[in-house]
Amino acid sequence: MKSASLLLATATSLGLVLSGCGSNNAGNNGAASPSASAPASESASPSESASPSASAESIGAGKKIGMATDTGGVNDKSFNQQAWEALEKVAKDTGAEAKYLESKKDADYQPNLNQFVKDGYALTWGIGFLFDDAMKTVAEQNPDAQLALIDSTVDMPNVQSVLFKENEGSFLVGVVAGMMTETNNIGFVGGMELPVIKKFEAGFKAGVAAVNPDAVVNTNYVGDFSKPDLGKLAAATLYDGGADIVFHAAGGSGNGVFTEAKDRLSAGKKVWVIGVDKDQSLEFGSEVTLTSMMKKVDEAVYKVTSEALSGNFQGGTTTVLGLAEGGVGLPADNPNVPQEVLDKVEEYKQKIISGEIAVPTE
Repeated sequence: MKSASLLLATATSLGLVLSGCGSNNAGNNGAASPSASAPASESASPSESASPSASAESIGAGKKIGMATDTGGVNDKSFNQQAWEALEKVAKDTGAEAKYLESKKDADYQPNLNQFVKDGYALTWGIGFLFDDAMKTVAEQNPDAQLALIDSTVDMPNVQSVLFKENEGSFLVGVVAGMMTETNNIGFVGGMELPVIKKFEAGFKAGVAAVNPDAVVNTNYVGDFSKPDLGKLAAATLYDGGADIVFHAAGGSGNGVFTEAKDRLSAGKKVWVIGVDKDQSLEFGSEVTLTSMMKKVDEAVYKVTSEALSGNFQGGTTTVLGLAEGGVGLPADNPNVPQEVLDKVEEYKQKIISGEIAVPTE
């Protein structure tokens, strides 16, 4: 069991960005990932046999933290899962209690947030851009509640917002795709045509064009973040059209992109997928995962939550995390990407950080 020192280590992993770059603008202790036997709509995670150290436990003792997922669900292998794993880790390290509620439809967002607020949770998370309106309403109606939001800004004193420069990280995986495509035909599968997903698309296209102006990027939007079958169909359309690499930013729907790539690999046709949010090679295998665009939602959620439990909630601020802050980028290990490509990625990374390259957002 890790002690309070882990809180400090994780806090410094983002260079104190979350506290330094802001601008005004119902369960048990979490320890294990939710299992298949957990209720479909909610789960609390049980504590491990070992207890947190006394100093860590004093941070979270008697406090509860909650998270409402978007419709992708807690086991989306991506965005929501990252956030939940971070809360499980906080719960383990501090002795706080952690619980999630899954939103099955848009109408669930506000009731799920309200349930945590009503039950006196120390911090309530809304995971994703789609929580924007519900978060505003709940924050207005409950001014004493502490709320946090990923991927959108709610300019209220009791809401801490965290944004990412997805376009910057997507530019870098675009460099990889542009240099490694053998067909000059590349695909992008999006979940829904929201501003945050368009940032992925715009950055990716810019990265491809920077190193391979002859390559074409075709896009296919699923219209949902929780439909792997539709993601599979979208990928099939792109691969059938000649794409040999497909980047997805589609949450749970993106799982279907990997399924389609694996099916083609089994049939003797080699195609690649670029994952999103997490290093998705760990979930879907390196035989089809070229690389991933890491979006460190887990580190942001851990940091904000730990600060809130320590009495240092930064309500009324918005933090933006990009390449310079270590909030986005490629995985540490990229066995399928040649060194000369990784060198080019690093070159463009430094140009973006220095401001020499401004990556488009739409």
